[in-house]
Amino acid sequence: MSLPPTKGHFVSRSWSRFGARTAAVALLSVGVAGGFYLGEDRQTQQQGLTAQVGLQVDQAEYEYQHERQAEHRISSAKQRAAEYQAKLRAAEAAKEAAERAREAEAAAASRKKKREAKEAAAKEAKPYDGPIPASCNEYGGNRKIGCALMIDAGFGIDQFPCLDKLWTKESGWNHKARNSSSGAYGIPQALPGSKMGSVADDWETNPATQIKWGLGYIEGRYGSPCGAWRHSQSTGWY
Repeated sequence: MSLPPTKGHFVSRSWSRFGARTAAVALLSVGVAGGFYLGEDRQTQQQGLTAQVGLQVDQAEYEYQHERQAEHRISSAKQRAAEYQAKLRAAEAAKEAAERAREAEAAAASRKKKREAKEAAAKEAKPYDGPIPASCNEYGGNRKIGCALMIDAGFGIDQFPCLDKLWTKESGWNHKARNSSSGAYGIPQALPGSKMGSVADDWETNPATQIKWGLGYIEGRYGSPCGAWRHSQSTGWY
């Protein structure tokens, strides 16, 4: 039979259990502490990783924005270049249009000048190149032409004084004379003046055309220049 434990043996075993418990607590404390430190290390690592990822994201965003800004600048530059080219083309087109307008204006002015010169030349009295009888040499200008054409029409020279007085009264032998009241025109004061177009189209400017028409009118209505002059003296017109 075993002997009961002695006091010393009991104390030794108690210290052994206390030591084991202390060791266990110590180990547990170390484990907890270790776990705490390990956890803290993982959190630190996680935070570092998160910060690194954030930096990478920020860098990527910066590069993306930088690239977009670069693309925008390129696009803006292209647009400005296109607008500048469009302005250049518009300016060139405007310049060409202005040049064409100036050329057209100059051409129109030239045509107008030529037309006016032609009209002015047409309005100038055409020289009479027919024969002039010696009996008519004492007269000049349109009177000489009238004398020559009267004789050519079959009237004697004795009729010319009557014709001279008649047309001196009517127009002063001015082939451009126009009556502002009636519209009668030319040496014989035809009314309207266009009647003389039955002789020639140049009735407005050619004294010979007017005189030929006037002599025909006198012969047909009064028979002779003196007959027309007598009627004019009695009525004031012929």
